[in-house]
Amino acid sequence: MHRQSVLRRVSAVCAGTLLLVGLTATAARAADGTALGLPTYGAMVVDDEHSLVFVSGGPSSNGIVVTDFDGRVRKTIGRQYGATGMALNADRTKLYAALAAGDAISVIDVHTLKEIDRYPTGSRTCPTHLARTGDNIWFGHGCDDNWTGGVGRLDTAVSPATVQTSQQGEARFLRAPVLASADDADGPLVASQLALSRSTSWAYTVDDNALVARASSDAPGSNLVDTDVDATGELLYTASRSTNDFPAYETEDLVGRGAYRVGQHPAAVSISPDDQYLALGIQNPGDDVLVYEPGGVLPVDRLDVTTDVVALRGLAWSKYATELFVITVGANGGSPTLRIVHF
Repeated sequence: MHRQSVLRRVSAVCAGTLLLVGLTATAARAADGTALGLPTYGAMVVDDEHSLVFVSGGPSSNGIVVTDFDGRVRKTIGRQYGATGMALNADRTKLYAALAAGDAISVIDVHTLKEIDRYPTGSRTCPTHLARTGDNIWFGHGCDDNWTGGVGRLDTAVSPATVQTSQQGEARFLRAPVLASADDADGPLVASQLALSRSTSWAYTVDDNALVARASSDAPGSNLVDTDVDATGELLYTASRSTNDFPAYETEDLVGRGAYRVGQHPAAVSISPDDQYLALGIQNPGDDVLVYEPGGVLPVDRLDVTTDVVALRGLAWSKYATELFVITVGANGGSPTLRIVHF
């Protein structure tokens, strides 16, 4: 994302207009949006190895839509009951999907885009959010708002893979926690409670495939909606609806390491896989996505979604930060649209 001089450039596209305000002569450009045909939005995973984007429909849907990096729909994978969180294995040959309405984790071959396996997680477990460390697929589970949420583990190093629930130790979660981990690392894993008046995050070391608590904190604030961990596993970035900024914390002890004040109603946060750029999404009039260099003072790019809004947890980067993938929805929710910003 090389930039040389200051220039205001606006790229407008039809329905759900995107206005990109770049700060340099090499400003990014936004492609037309792709309506995904899902009733709601769950999560998004980017597969650079095969130039694919996987978008799930959430607990109220039964599908995963697959597009290429130009936004063309390749396939819609059905019978994925309540598919929400997703994670790729280390060699990018398999996609794991948490089936929140199916009490299972499905496995999809990324070459054929067909389901090849499914692992039950137990009755009324509702696996919802996924993250990977090594050969472990961790899943945040919990169906109801009754403090029975937890963190489970799918061990893919054995055949057949084995499932364990409630591996989070003394931590208590009202419902399924959202998970974050460093891509292709052995840890740490951060589990955070969503949408509480005071949300708590727990940072874990993965020791011999077991979770060992490092620290916990309610510093991220109320109504947490998204988290991400940098490639080194050292920094946690958070987005909470109750604040006007995006704080960062060390995963070792959850001590604060700066914040990015961007506006009301944070919705999504994503650090690029190379740790070069941090994308921050808000649901507020004006600029909806701001891109920073980590530790930077001013944003290096701004994106304005003038009709739709950024979906909760609706940001993801390509490997070398050449594309930023943005999921937008109507102001009152509904069917998601994928928008791709090329840098």
